[in-house]
Amino acid sequence: MPSNIVVPEMGESIVDARIAKWLKQEGDAVTVGEPLVELETDKVDVEVAAPQSGVLSSIAHAAGADVKIGDVLGVVSEGKGQKAEAKSKDKEEAPRKKAEAAEVAATPAARRLARQENVDLSTVKPEGPRVTPDDIKSAKPAAEKPEAPKPAAPKAIEPKPSNPPTFQPPVSAERSEERVRMSRRRATIAKRLLEVQSTAAMLTTFNEVDMTAVMQLRERRKQAFKDRYGVSLGLSSFFVKAAIAALREFPRLNAEIQGDEMVLKHYYDIGIAVGSEEGLVVPVLRDADRLSFAGIEQGVREFAGRAKEGTLTLDDLRGGTFTITNGGVFGSLMSTPILNPPQVGILGLHAIKDRPAAVDGRVELRPMMYTALTYDHRIVDGSEAVRFLVKVKELVEDPGQLLVEG
Repeated sequence: MPSNIVVPEMGESIVDARIAKWLKQEGDAVTVGEPLVELETDKVDVEVAAPQSGVLSSIAHAAGADVKIGDVLGVVSEGKGQKAEAKSKDKEEAPRKKAEAAEVAATPAARRLARQENVDLSTVKPEGPRVTPDDIKSAKPAAEKPEAPKPAAPKAIEPKPSNPPTFQPPVSAERSEERVRMSRRRATIAKRLLEVQSTAAMLTTFNEVDMTAVMQLRERRKQAFKDRYGVSLGLSSFFVKAAIAALREFPRLNAEIQGDEMVLKHYYDIGIAVGSEEGLVVPVLRDADRLSFAGIEQGVREFAGRAKEGTLTLDDLRGGTFTITNGGVFGSLMSTPILNPPQVGILGLHAIKDRPAAVDGRVELRPMMYTALTYDHRIVDGSEAVRFLVKVKELVEDPGQLLVEG
């Protein structure tokens, strides 16, 4: 008997989605568990699979439509399935159809990039089990070099006119515009950023951290650390450890507001902001206080890779008690991070630059980093925020303390 393809439950706070792309067409044969349609939510892309084997007999909502949890997307009926009458397509659709026919294993982000760049997925050789955006970028053929222009023949020297021509402003080239619909995730990010600024009493405090001790420690231990754990010793683990120690001392920064109550959380799920094709996402390191330096670095590296591939899950992004974001990886020297609701604190890291610093009565060039703490002033006092950031500074400048605090 026929089975409905429905929008599945996708976790807390997600109630709707947008149809990004149908992977099958009406009349196509399908097998149970085979991905049929990609849904775009404000957090991750989700593939909805066939509930049974048979024929995709009808599609209720086309690509680009907004749907809600429980909506019927289409119907799978019993039968072997015969291909629906072919419809004429533009030449640009040929690579996509060919790739779909081969049922190429690719991440949703890779499929989207392939459509944008008109790349045939069946010709892309993935480095891993699925084609990723990086695989597509490396597979794109290099543009042909334009032929060198032939030297122009020498012009005859014309006599200089007695009355030079009046100045004529150059005619401007055609100025084009393009309207691009925001993705579901980008639209939701824009909405939430606006909401948090109108609902939270945000304030930011700054400090400066001397990174000399951390840089020296990383230099001494980087090879041994990588040989033992298979991952580089980065900055994330130092600041996660320092932030957790400061949160223990100032617990209201690890809380949220619910009505007239403060919910103080005695566990430490630290969100790590990472970049993706669709914008910033914040996967969460669960019980980060129980992780070693190596465990934190391994978790951050895995999150960054999966964000790039578009394979983060809703569980990866759910919850979180405090967030750390590092604009320094993009070259930011100083910024004011925006809260990630319902959290009431976010720590911003920035680029490390050599700057003059006073050391024991003399001036030295030191690798310095500006740090920023944005907090919700409704429950966090300014003195708490300042002391929190000072605590982070002290621990990072003397990383040996992290062993004691941890």
